[in-house]
Amino acid sequence: MTSLLRKKDVPIVAQSTETTDWVSRFADEVIEESERRAPGKRVVVASGLSPSGPIHLGNLREVMTPHLVADEIRRRGYQVRHLISWDDYDRYRKVPNGVAGVDESWAEHIGRPLTSVPAPKGSAHPNWAEHFKAAMIDALAELGVEFDGISQTEQYTSGAYREQILHAMKHRGDIDAILDQYRTKKVPAKKSQKPLDEAELEAAEGSGAAAEDDGTGSAGYFPYKPYCGGCGKDLTTVTAYDDDTTELTYTCAACGFSETVRLTEFNRGKLVWKVDWPMRWAYEGVVFEPSGVDHSSPGSSFQVGGQIVGSIFGGKQPIGPMYAFVGISGMAKMSSSRGGVPTPGDALKIMEPQLLRWLYARRRPNQSFKIAFDQEIQRLYDEWDKLAAKVADGSALPADVAAYSRAVGTAAGELPKTPRPMPYRTLASVADITAGAEVQTLRILSELDPANPLSSLDEVRPRLDRAEAWINTQVPADQRTVVRDEADTELLKSLDDQGRESLRLLLDGLDSHWSLDGLTHLVYGVPKVQAGFAPDATPKELPAEIKVAQRTFFALLYHLLVGRDTGPRLPTLLLAVGQERVRKLLGE
Repeated sequence: MTSLLRKKDVPIVAQSTETTDWVSRFADEVIEESERRAPGKRVVVASGLSPSGPIHLGNLREVMTPHLVADEIRRRGYQVRHLISWDDYDRYRKVPNGVAGVDESWAEHIGRPLTSVPAPKGSAHPNWAEHFKAAMIDALAELGVEFDGISQTEQYTSGAYREQILHAMKHRGDIDAILDQYRTKKVPAKKSQKPLDEAELEAAEGSGAAAEDDGTGSAGYFPYKPYCGGCGKDLTTVTAYDDDTTELTYTCAACGFSETVRLTEFNRGKLVWKVDWPMRWAYEGVVFEPSGVDHSSPGSSFQVGGQIVGSIFGGKQPIGPMYAFVGISGMAKMSSSRGGVPTPGDALKIMEPQLLRWLYARRRPNQSFKIAFDQEIQRLYDEWDKLAAKVADGSALPADVAAYSRAVGTAAGELPKTPRPMPYRTLASVADITAGAEVQTLRILSELDPANPLSSLDEVRPRLDRAEAWINTQVPADQRTVVRDEADTELLKSLDDQGRESLRLLLDGLDSHWSLDGLTHLVYGVPKVQAGFAPDATPKELPAEIKVAQRTFFALLYHLLVGRDTGPRLPTLLLAVGQERVRKLLGE
């Protein structure tokens, strides 16, 4: 294995099988396989993305899985090339829903290459494919993903694949025989895997994997499909081909155009998907490429490609784990054709790159998971911060340490981070209450820890900006916090002796407890003191009734401060409202 190209100044760290995570295990396999195939050559891993519409967070797994493996290999000192193949020469299949600047008039372009379809109205990009590629490229840069992008439009139209196309056409009978094994084979039902639902099938279609014809036509089998010289669409049928002259004749069902061309010169067409993909494996020498669940069934592109790549193109199928779908909390499975599907760029508006990387790094590729755009994001951030603390004090499990290290940086170094990462839920609460007013935000945050006050909001950025964006874009208006302007005198007058006493105990303690920890101790302590216990009594020392009394007290405070039963955490809310206003609203 030592013959693989390595940077001399980067040592290889031995990994124990008991402590390695899924990324390390795949890295081991990929290095060994790369050495078997091409000793001394750099390792090649690949992803494929079709810019047929917004590239969503499910598609991101197609990139993050090989990225994490490639990065681990780089950390060990090997040279790696991560290819992202932009399938921008795929046909435009349908007009996606929910895309700004797009209407049903785009339907006239169905059948043309994605790079020949106009970009949405108002776009700064020259065509449909470039418009959607650009957003993904920006997100990948923020995530620290290093890659080489390959435009399939450029590859095909430049003639880069000419030799491979001619070879496939010459051996079309052999390819047809391989495909025919699956055309007549019934796919057995899998008990261990649910069938793909409509959203998953649409997502698969968006990947260029499903519902594409395999080259069969009335004149025989041809693995190459021209784009029409008349209308530019792929609704063409090859009617004749001469192996000696490479003359190919086709007709177009859309406009009736017909012509005869020489494939030694003609560059306006592409191999059908089930031949195109294995051709590229051999052409690029890909050792590792994951595939979605839509590729895992008998007769799928990945399985058929495994036969075609070896018998036709003399290459080998990549190591290819199947990856599961990614969901969004509170949403159905993602499909780019349904509209409103969150993209990596959308996620990065409300969470830091480290958290998003961690969500992909901590789960094996075949494990599904959800990305939170709702209240669950606060719990995820709490979990992330607890992990950071455990890593810092050495108490985290080895696999968790590995996932954390892959999240916070790459082989090139750490990603930019928030200097002072205050709890996300606290920042969100403050952003909610202040509506983004920086002076008030700084005042509140500086009072959270009087012993170590915040001096500038830059210390809590970019996390603060993400929390503000979440409040502004993901929290419904009727759930936003609006502090009362005046005290609720009717409610204050209606209080019994216990209610008035609870407010007095709170108000008496404000001065001496004016910090996040102090107010937490105070608000939880008031019901304990009223019941005759010490304010710092533990739950084990208290009867169950205390929890009921605490909930009643908290509800009273929320009603007096914000006119609702619930709201942000009370200690944060009290700090945000300010001591003078709290006293006014609580009737002092």
